[in-house]
Amino acid sequence: MTRLPHYAAMLAMAGVLPSDEQGWAYEAKFDGIRAIGYIEDDLRLMSRNDKNITAAWPEIADIAPAAPRFVVDGEIVALTADGRPSFEALQPRMHQRNPAKIHALAKAVPVTYLIFDLLHIGDRSLIGLPYQQRRQLLEQLGLDGPHWQVPPRLPGTGADELAESKRRGLEGIVCKRLDSPYLSGRRSELWTKVKNVHDQEIVIVGWRPGTGRRAGGIGSLLMGVRDATGKLVYAGGVGTGFTDTMLDALQTRLLPLQRKTATVAADVKDAVWVEPELVGEVVFAEWTGDGRLRHPSWRGLRPDKSPREVIAPPLQ
Repeated sequence: MTRLPHYAAMLAMAGVLPSDEQGWAYEAKFDGIRAIGYIEDDLRLMSRNDKNITAAWPEIADIAPAAPRFVVDGEIVALTADGRPSFEALQPRMHQRNPAKIHALAKAVPVTYLIFDLLHIGDRSLIGLPYQQRRQLLEQLGLDGPHWQVPPRLPGTGADELAESKRRGLEGIVCKRLDSPYLSGRRSELWTKVKNVHDQEIVIVGWRPGTGRRAGGIGSLLMGVRDATGKLVYAGGVGTGFTDTMLDALQTRLLPLQRKTATVAADVKDAVWVEPELVGEVVFAEWTGDGRLRHPSWRGLRPDKSPREVIAPPLQ
């Protein structure tokens, strides 16, 4: 049997609700780790930046074996008691590679693989089919297990579903054209994400030492993003949203990355600069006119994303 073909995730563009309701379907936007799942004799999970992350999520393994074999796209999430995804709860599991600790965390913070697209089945690629047909085929597979499921499509209008997502404290919705093919590895407005919050991926370029209760550790992180030319530029600092555990883990990761000079132009006199290798995510109020993030709050590291992907939106 030949190896299943490789598929890269199709990415949604940020935007607004469609002006016409006809021709669109709506799904909840999940706050987790994107993963392409290859299910045959065993499960193989590949991250958005094409890393094998199967070992980190052992509770999903029982989705295999499968006949016929298939490939799906979905999001790994940690659900709270009221059914909301918690990105913070995923953080201790993202970087863990010790098998004993992985299995202990899987019991303490179990995850669910929320599957929203079917890319391949048997020996047939489905990515050229319209979304509506792929979704119908996916629902026919009956993927409903203890740690995986196919979340329902949202039945209301875009405006109603966006309002409901905000009421429930969710991140937003994704609008998908019914006739959309699956554009592997591409970002397209055929999938449009509409959010209730502003968030931004950032590259950690340094930190400022803490004072008071944070003395001896990290006080705030210094952020960078790439501009339209691909140049890494300073986007300000973030000093809120951290737990003590997060700060300790960040310091452990950042200490080996220290460097003497900055990789961005920033007038920060007490900075400890680092190689721009780690990607994180913040929520924020707005972009300022000089390209800084206003009132950012830390959400967590994004090991599934590469520093070269972190691009600032055009300033309005």
